[in-house]
Amino acid sequence: MEDVADDVNRRIAAHVRELRAARALSLDALAEKSGVSRSMISLIERGESSPTAVVLERLATGLGVTMAAMFEAAAGSRAASGPVARRADQPEWRDPASGYLRRNISPPGAPQPMQIVEVHFPAGARVAFETGARDVRVQQQVWVLKGVIDITLGTKRHRLSEGDCLALELDRPTMFHNPTRKTTRYAVVIASEAPSRR
Repeated sequence: MEDVADDVNRRIAAHVRELRAARALSLDALAEKSGVSRSMISLIERGESSPTAVVLERLATGLGVTMAAMFEAAAGSRAASGPVARRADQPEWRDPASGYLRRNISPPGAPQPMQIVEVHFPAGARVAFETGARDVRVQQQVWVLKGVIDITLGTKRHRLSEGDCLALELDRPTMFHNPTRKTTRYAVVIASEAPSRR
């Protein structure tokens, strides 16, 4: 499992470097846009730090992409991929802070504005994403496959149980909390507007 984690961290490192270069952002500029310190970004880009979900979300917002995009391989190392993402090729990542496990399900580089992610959220875990409005409009639908999850958007809390689905826009602080003693499993469908070309 350690090799898989190292591979995902290398993938994140290369992709953050690539995205920052493509946007002509210095480390200082990305630090200002994302609220992540310059030294932390440098550690992540060198693969010397395993970022938390909160840090990755801040970087994604600063880079104008979805968090799911942070797990894609850098363009230079992507193998030619078709419309199918085989289970063995779907990257998994565990948040070192909360322990939640996420898996990118969608085929990488598919020319579509949506992505699917599966999440296993541990009992009692909580993750608060503080980012609000962003340059790219991001819509999500969270569909609970097993268990219960509380999702707070701004000041409004929604408790979702198995089979429930919540539609939301990532335009305000959002918190996920599993109030139970069992792992919750849910799918997230993410749709975003393509960033404008400069």
